[in-house]
Amino acid sequence: MIKSFVGILVILTTLVSFNSNSATPKFDMKKDLLLLNFDLKTDVDDVHTIAALDLILKSNTFENLNYYAISGTYGMQGGGYVPANELFNLVFKHNWTDAHNYRQTSINKTIKKINKTLSSGGNIWMAEAGQSDFTQEILEALSEYNISFTKDQIIVVQHSDWNEKETSVDALNYVKQKTTYIRITDGNKTGNGTPGFNDPDYSTQALENKNLLSSKTWILANEISTKYNGINGRYDNKAISGGGADFSDLSEVAYILDIKNTPTVETFFSTFNKTISDK
Repeated sequence: MIKSFVGILVILTTLVSFNSNSATPKFDMKKDLLLLNFDLKTDVDDVHTIAALDLILKSNTFENLNYYAISGTYGMQGGGYVPANELFNLVFKHNWTDAHNYRQTSINKTIKKINKTLSSGGNIWMAEAGQSDFTQEILEALSEYNISFTKDQIIVVQHSDWNEKETSVDALNYVKQKTTYIRITDGNKTGNGTPGFNDPDYSTQALENKNLLSSKTWILANEISTKYNGINGRYDNKAISGGGADFSDLSEVAYILDIKNTPTVETFFSTFNKTISDK
């Protein structure tokens, strides 16, 4: 009887271990698609996030990353939109879509990307640099076009309480029901297990040095941030208005791509901010 119990216990332990491992998905660079959802309303932190992301995309490790960026994926929040199309063109070239001005077109373009990846056996990863209302629209469009998917095939990563609160309740519940929804800790803070990419004391002016890979990107990002931060009722990001850095939404990308050893703004740039000659 004891032997039977021990045997059953071993089997159950093995199953739990297997399920725990299978419940932690990993991004596959060869097959998976990364969707970058930027609300751009009403905080300019997304502008810094895009500029910091440019360094990741230019790195040797991630230069072949399969991604697609979407602007204007906001939810219920009020306040002005932050137009950053010029920055999107500079960083993402033709690999992005404007959901602020062309919502339905952007949905159609995005589900085509998703369908291509799913058909090839890949998974979809969504970095929610904003709310999940647009994600709900994407999921509903997939169903309307009879594009089947399982919860395991679409992984949504969110880091912000505020983003969740500014998502409609129905949309957030729908996304949590239909996808693998992963909530990581706040990317604005250090020491909580997630990179803290908000540092009012780190000068982004130095990132405009023309010898650096993303100098043009940071020049433009700083121009856009200065133009819109706290203007006409938009949120006043104190870190950015003081000349510092806030790309807290990049914590989700770091999680998805399993980027380690960059717990702070300073360590991120030490790792990714190379000179043109280094590249």
